[in-house]
Order: sequence, then C-alpha cells, then structure tokens
Amino acid sequence: MNIVIREATQADLTNVAELFDLYRQFYEQKPNRELAFQFVSSRFNNAESVILIAENHQLGIVGFCQLYPTFCSVEAEPIYSLYDLFVLPSARKLGAGRQLLIAAEAKASAEGKVRLDLTTAKTNLPAQSLYESLGWQRDEIFYAYNKRPVS
Repeated sequence: MNIVIREATQADLTNVAELFDLYRQFYEQKPNRELAFQFVSSRFNNAESVILIAENHQLGIVGFCQLYPTFCSVEAEPIYSLYDLFVLPSARKLGAGRQLLIAAEAKASAEGKVRLDLTTAKTNLPAQSLYESLGWQRDEIFYAYNKRPVS
C-alpha cells in the first residue's frame, strides 16, 4: 500500500486534529476534539511546529508527526523535538511511522538542525524497536524530569 509523506496544510488540520486527539488518548488523556483542533491549529497558524502527514490514496491521512523547533544550548545549535508521532492502529505495519521518521530526519537535515530528540513511554516497545531500527539511540546518560509549577 502506497504511503505518501507531505507537510500538512491548513486544509488538513481537522484530520490532523482527529489523529492528535487519538494520540493524546493513547497517552491516557480524555477525548477532546475541540482541544486537539485548537492546539494543532495554534501551532500551525503561529508557525510553532512542522506537521508531517502520512497519507494513502484509499485510506486518507493515516498518521502524522509534529516537529517543534528548539535549541541545544550545550551544542549551541538548532534541533527539532519530535514530540508527537501517531499512526492509526488500522494502518500500522504499512510503513507510515517509518516513513514519517525518515521524512522528519530529511526535514531536519534540510533546515540545518543538528539533532532530533524524542521521548516515548517505557512500555511502548513497538515504537522503541522502530526508532532503534532507524539508528535512533536511547539516552543512557540523562534522566528526564518534569514538574508542574505551583499556581
């Protein structure tokens, strides 16, 4: 089955938001299509992210990844944070995730980014296997921390 990767356009945002809502649900968030649409639209309209989509002629948009431009201050260079990657369960094993990752790397290279970073759940073994098959290296040196500010 042929999968084509391209950058999302304004016309794609409703479909991307539906996938984004499913992505959030995968990470145990409550369904909220309105929130998903607002978030994706804001990132797109404010040029705060790059959204790549995986599309099939018969199935339509089956996956996406979202790249956030940021910096590595240690290397003093620009990087992308690949924060969101999702493929519809019915379209998995078609190569869409692999193609999205390859396209993300090509986009990063073309834009002079020196690295792509991503995180995934420790339990998401299929994703980890895919990343490692494409040469992504698990960080064995640093721990990730987060904290919500007290309001």
